[in-house]
Amino acid sequence: MPTTNLKEVDYGTNKKIIKKEVNYLGRDFADIRANLIEFAKSYFPSQYNDFNEASPGMMFVEMAAYVGDVLNYYVDNQFRETLLNQAEEKKNIFEIAQSLGYKPKLACPSTVKLSLTLDVPAKSLGGGKYAPNLDIAGKLQANSRFLSNTNVEFTLLDDVDFKVSSSLDPMDVTTLAPTSGNIPTSYRLTKSALAKSGVRKTQTFTFGNAKTFDSVFLGDKNVTEIISITDSNGNKWYEVPFLAQDTVFEAEENTNLNDPSLSTYKNDSPYLLKLIKTARRFTTRINDDNRMEVKFGSGISSNPDEELIPSPDNVGSSLGFGVSRLDESYDPANFMKTRTFGLAPSNTTLTIEYIFGGAIEHNVPVNSVNRILEKNYTNSTEGVDSTLSSNAEQSLNVTNLERASGGASEETLDEVKLNASAFFNAQNRAVTRADYITRVYSLPQKYGNIAKAFIVQDEQLEQEGQLEVVDGEVRRIKSIDVIPNPLALNMYLLGYTADSKLVRLNNAVKQNLKTYLSQYRVLTDAINLKDAYVINIGVRFAITVKRGYNKNEVLFNAIQAVKKHFEIKKWQINQPIILSDIAYVVGLVDGVVTVVPPQDNNPNKNIVVIENKHKVSDGYSGNIYDTDSSVRDGILYPSLDPSIFEVKYPNVDIEGRVVGDR
Repeated sequence: MPTTNLKEVDYGTNKKIIKKEVNYLGRDFADIRANLIEFAKSYFPSQYNDFNEASPGMMFVEMAAYVGDVLNYYVDNQFRETLLNQAEEKKNIFEIAQSLGYKPKLACPSTVKLSLTLDVPAKSLGGGKYAPNLDIAGKLQANSRFLSNTNVEFTLLDDVDFKVSSSLDPMDVTTLAPTSGNIPTSYRLTKSALAKSGVRKTQTFTFGNAKTFDSVFLGDKNVTEIISITDSNGNKWYEVPFLAQDTVFEAEENTNLNDPSLSTYKNDSPYLLKLIKTARRFTTRINDDNRMEVKFGSGISSNPDEELIPSPDNVGSSLGFGVSRLDESYDPANFMKTRTFGLAPSNTTLTIEYIFGGAIEHNVPVNSVNRILEKNYTNSTEGVDSTLSSNAEQSLNVTNLERASGGASEETLDEVKLNASAFFNAQNRAVTRADYITRVYSLPQKYGNIAKAFIVQDEQLEQEGQLEVVDGEVRRIKSIDVIPNPLALNMYLLGYTADSKLVRLNNAVKQNLKTYLSQYRVLTDAINLKDAYVINIGVRFAITVKRGYNKNEVLFNAIQAVKKHFEIKKWQINQPIILSDIAYVVGLVDGVVTVVPPQDNNPNKNIVVIENKHKVSDGYSGNIYDTDSSVRDGILYPSLDPSIFEVKYPNVDIEGRVVGDR
């Protein structure tokens, strides 16, 4: 702001008032001090002229400059904390991100596909035929709990009914212990089901008089999912993205009682998805200490909405055919008392059941989930032999034939900033590729976590010999051409193992992602979920070291710098490797003179050598890639098929050596 020196008139005394020049541009200590000294010299030359550093006047000048500098610092800092990209405090970053509609991801649980087995006796069908006695089989209820050998707890997501086998819920049957006459005595029933990691907990809250937008904080950190909220009267409360949304989806069991016309399809469709309208709803927010806040609505009146807000029925002009009530007054605050934003709980106790906990370590390996912690098992068939039913229940066993995936650690603050900005820009729809990528990374944590995502346009082939019409003439295509398919997108995905290694996602996470994206995709877009290729690599480099430096120490630091450069969280699918970038980070290490091309097995004299590691027996992906011929102008390009470079074992896959003597 420029300085000013305007003249005004005090009409009481008829004297001219001269406003003194003030410089608003100097805002730090030195500038404020200099401006104060200049101000005193200009406007108080006869009152004070001792500007010696040791003078009392300079003490007050510097104290004023100090106060001004401190105040300006806090003003600048508070303004910076209101900007998402500039904010540094976790509390402010979380608040801004959630105001943009993005909920930061906490420690994310993993999802695992369980294999559950149950042994039942055989029964004779007559004519020398036998089948498993499904009357003995029961149902394992959802929310049953299991434990891995690494003490990671998993909760069953859906019921497992061993009495039913359908295309949507298949069951494998194998014969056990046949007699010498080849007559089976028992069968093993095998079903697959999904489970999610985390600890299940229940907490209760008592409410008195209704309060608008009342809220409670759950006692545990890193809550990944609220399973249910019920009040003292048995009413269910529903989570919504915002309190103005009054319709929610609810899955109900497909029974004759719920829907007689559709219950005949219960084997193929065990649950029905219903759209219901409810006033009992809540939203959730995450605060800076990773605790979840549950916030309820503002409706605190039991009166109908039309009694609280104006409507054409009770407010109108003075017309002969209407009711005139123009003299009545209405409080605008009454709008907040209606059910528009949901009900506020009052004179009740809410029971909140939730799951908390998750981490990348929850991506447990194959055959590690093998203990049953809590078994909610029932058999509703009347007249069943209790001994046989009990034996069947005791035979229940569990394991996981696939690695758990989807688990991830808490988002960093930088990741929250980037994802929140991208989420806001997407505006709750997916049109561009960036929109789809944003949606992938915004997948709610209870459904899994995607480590890497890459999307391209699908392609289709015009096959040789196909007929086409050109200028009204039918002719055969003479060549095979690749053309874009405008109606489909290919999305390539990868997840993390427990030790942050790249791995293919299991089908459970893929299905969750597909369902999630269906809410936002353009109607004409088809999305094909595919696995990206992992190209495991090793890195070799050589350096010269300055005299007086410990060669081993410098080499160690150089290897650490390369490890940091290849941290997998920094790399994306189809990202090339620029060899000079590796040489640059090594060259920044204290004691390194220069990076030189390794002499052994380096026919192209590359400054850094990248080698493909592919032996499955050594733990690598098995994908073979010619890294030597894929280097162009110092850049190693990935394959045409979407792929990502990974240094899987940095301690052995990164080699460096010191050459020369300086």
